[in-house]
Amino acid sequence: MKTSSWFTKLPPGYVGIGISRGVPGGFEHLVNYRKLAPGPWFKSCSSPARYLERYFGDVLAKLDPRQVAADLQRLAGEAEPVMVCWEHPPPSPSWCHRALVSAWLFKTIGVAVPELGHEDAGFGWQHPKLHPTLKDSSSPVQARLNLGPSTP
Repeated sequence: MKTSSWFTKLPPGYVGIGISRGVPGGFEHLVNYRKLAPGPWFKSCSSPARYLERYFGDVLAKLDPRQVAADLQRLAGEAEPVMVCWEHPPPSPSWCHRALVSAWLFKTIGVAVPELGHEDAGFGWQHPKLHPTLKDSSSPVQARLNLGPSTP
């Protein structure tokens, strides 16, 4: 399993599965797994830490990570699932909620989900699309949400 952008051309053997609130024009034929989409608050969060609190509390805390991983694989069939959303891949500096999904899957079930084409850059709390202020495992937000870097 990997993450990427709607705008990255996926190689053969990979299937893009949207995790965004909307789908860019021309991509309507692809699957959008809305359970991982941010809530309507996503543009109004005052900081990455606030976004993290909302995304984990309002979205991920209500989901079973094993079921999400199984759903994504089922949707991809024999291919490798790639969770895609709007923000462009590195070197774009924009951070993205797909990195939070990577951190959540690693923390909860030990699944490493790197960015497609940037596999050596990290996954989980080191995912290359994670906001720099959220990469610190001593972050008070991570501690309050019990989201440190360890695996189960």
